Amino acid sequence: MILFVLTSCAGKQYQVLFEQKTPVTDTASSKSTGDLSSYRIKSQDILQIRNLQNIKYVVDESPSGNSQTNGSGGAGAGQTYQVEEDGTVALPVIGHVAVTGLTRSQAAKLIEDLYRKKLLKDPIIELKITNLKVTLLGEFKGQGNFPLLKDRTTLVEMIGEAGGLSDRANETNIKIIRGDQLNPQVTYINLRDIQSINDPRAILQNGDIIYASQNKRAIRSDKLQNLSTLTQPILLLLNTALVILSLSRR
Repeated sequence: MILFVLTSCAGKQYQVLFEQKTPVTDTASSKSTGDLSSYRIKSQDILQIRNLQNIKYVVDESPSGNSQTNGSGGAGAGQTYQVEEDGTVALPVIGHVAVTGLTRSQAAKLIEDLYRKKLLKDPIIELKITNLKVTLLGEFKGQGNFPLLKDRTTLVEMIGEAGGLSDRANETNIKIIRGDQLNPQVTYINLRDIQSINDPRAILQNGDIIYASQNKRAIRSDKLQNLSTLTQPILLLLNTALVILSLSRR
């Protein structure tokens, strides 16, 4: 009965976000991490390219090769093109364009200039890198891989995309893990602190792993649940023994 009551007491944990508190010190690095505007295009990246002037060669017609249609067509649509191993992307009319090593804005300007010289009068090229992503694990309402389509995507925005934190999350200790396997960097963000909204360390980068651990109440609840699971067979055996002993004395 005591175990049952203790387990039942581990109720819902309500999140308290963005209180005014002293910023948490980053144990890995206190430097600003920047954003995706400096990301350099690599082979195998997927580029979504559209002409905001809605000219058919980039927007309406599905290109051949390894590109794929993305969107519903019209002014708001775009198509995706994979960067090949040689560092080029194959585009309608202008052919192969070398884009590896360029930033998103540099590649867009290059493609815009090429279309202006060969085909279009006043193209306005928009380019996005659609395969960039972060991974959310732990106590989020939605877990998995989430795309990074903007140069500046914040941790708060990405948590919103995932549906928010679960009731079991420790909102004071959200980890952002980035870097290579030999030198991973861990940044700790306290979402109870109102300053976390503007924390430059919380601007996400491609490949970031965001982890939300359990809060103390959830951990205690799990321990009590495990203890209850372990003791139930023992209690059942004791109860059975007591019943048998009681019957044998009659």
